[in-house]
Amino acid sequence: MAKIGVVVLADTESHADLGRVVNAIETVKEAKEHGDDVKFIFDGAGTRWIPELADEEHDAHPLYKAVEDQITGACKFCSRAFGVRKEMEELNVTLLDDYDEHPSLRTLVAEGYEVLTF
Repeated sequence: MAKIGVVVLADTESHADLGRVVNAIETVKEAKEHGDDVKFIFDGAGTRWIPELADEEHDAHPLYKAVEDQITGACKFCSRAFGVRKEMEELNVTLLDDYDEHPSLRTLVAEGYEVLTF
């Protein structure tokens, strides 16, 4: 069993950003299907993706729903800084604040996770 930390940092502004988040979700989906230990984190501008993908009208919504149960959480500080904290709370997303109101990627590394960023 692999230990994988998938971190979405890509913003929601471009087609390339959509490609990054879809690749992140596909990675999480594959890991889930193989029974791997996955930490799926949205950080920085990537926090904007959760409300976007939770929208049933979004093209990637079905893919998002396939891995929604794998989401570890989103950065508490960045959710506020990028204006999506209210939506995170409404969607019951855990706000991560392990280190200075941010998720601790160092902890993932220390716990043996291979961290992939998108």
